[in-house]
Amino acid sequence: MFDTDPYELKMTGVLEHYDEELRKIRTGRAHPGMLDGVRVEAYGTEMPLNQVANVTAPEAQLLQITPFDPSTIQKISAAIRNDQGLGLNPSDDGRIIRVPVPALTEERRRGLVKQANEKSEEARIALRTVRQDGLKDAKHKKENKELSEDDLKLVEKEFDRLMSVYQGKIEEASKAKEKEILTI
Repeated sequence: MFDTDPYELKMTGVLEHYDEELRKIRTGRAHPGMLDGVRVEAYGTEMPLNQVANVTAPEAQLLQITPFDPSTIQKISAAIRNDQGLGLNPSDDGRIIRVPVPALTEERRRGLVKQANEKSEEARIALRTVRQDGLKDAKHKKENKELSEDDLKLVEKEFDRLMSVYQGKIEEASKAKEKEILTI
């Protein structure tokens, strides 16, 4: 019989990646995950922000960054300022960096919803690719007489079931994110 477990693991990976991508999309509230994509030039190499500083959200509209090494403060500020997708303007007092998170305009909210929908479509495409790979492998096994016609039909039904389950999860996450973005 054909084993669909490796493909289900890949689909779970697609879903996890999608969740990470959604977390990067900023809503009106400040949260440390907003800066996950920021990379800082420190110690002669480019590193993720969370490896050179502690990021917290003491208030709903403020992020506070405490560098592990105070000499990296300027580079951290510059990295946040240079990330155009964030649109944030950090300020520092020599010890900590404060990043005010401005309230979102209606136009910006619509743009973020559109961005979230694009991420949803990318995840759906990735799921379809995993399904196509699995079906291709199953058909290859049928051609090699390792799988019967009936088994192939069962495999196709299993892939259809997995697709509906994972697409439902993507749809659910997408609607929740859209509601979160549009809530003022």
